[in-house]
Amino acid sequence: SLTTRLPRAGETILGHKFFIGFGGKGANQCVQSARLGAKTSLICKVGKDSFGNDYVENLKKNGISTAFVGQTTDAATGTASIIVNSEGQNVIVIVPGANLLLDFEDLKRASDVICKAKVVVCQLEITPAVSLEALKMARASGAPALADLDPQFYSYSDIFCCNETEAEILTGIPVGNLEDAEKVGRMLLERGCKLVIVTLGAEGCMMISVEEPIPKHVPAGKVRAVDTTGAGDSFVGALAFYLAYYPKLAMEEMIRKSNCIASVSVQASGTQSSYPYRKDLPQDLF
Repeated sequence: SLTTRLPRAGETILGHKFFIGFGGKGANQCVQSARLGAKTSLICKVGKDSFGNDYVENLKKNGISTAFVGQTTDAATGTASIIVNSEGQNVIVIVPGANLLLDFEDLKRASDVICKAKVVVCQLEITPAVSLEALKMARASGAPALADLDPQFYSYSDIFCCNETEAEILTGIPVGNLEDAEKVGRMLLERGCKLVIVTLGAEGCMMISVEEPIPKHVPAGKVRAVDTTGAGDSFVGALAFYLAYYPKLAMEEMIRKSNCIASVSVQASGTQSSYPYRKDLPQDLF
């Protein structure tokens, strides 16, 4: 729902637009990667309901393999209700539904695709133990946040990416500026991460790694944001694409290019509907 401002507790306000779109971190990241030209497969579970049916259709439309998209009658398709104000800020309520029913059996069925993938991205929108198992199967990863995250998540992730809110949940350090992000980065390296990226919205990202312990700020271009929903997923999806298809690029360069793609996404409404295709992007990104 689009409103001029976010409502306060108990308040009813008038919005000016309502639409239903496809979301979910993993699916978003998959769609952005696919639109850049990556060969992608999504391992997930949706309900045997109209949202679930439409979802499978949407993935196919985006050229994503649905071989491991299960449909269950035991829960509804996961949903997120998002309210966006005129500054592009949002509040979100997530109901995970069928997402939480993805289990070890589902992973076993998909083990071939998990083990052969160049890049495996996990989001923690499924049961944490299942995410961890997927990482162990692949020994390569993407982007989560829970306060009491199993320490193995850090050591099994090659790249650990979090936004300001997630960074605070994970470390207890509120991120208000670059120095805070650097503190978070150092703390996560100590927990066993090899490379940490803290995304900072309009400010771009901070990266720090075992190999390059001096933190680097990778700024994002200045754009007028219309809707920032899903920008982080656009970034992670783009990063996964570069890791898989341009492995020789310097990490800083991959992040800079991913920032560019995410900043294109915030200039349009919606989540997946705002994700650019390769053909519509500056060709120097490829």
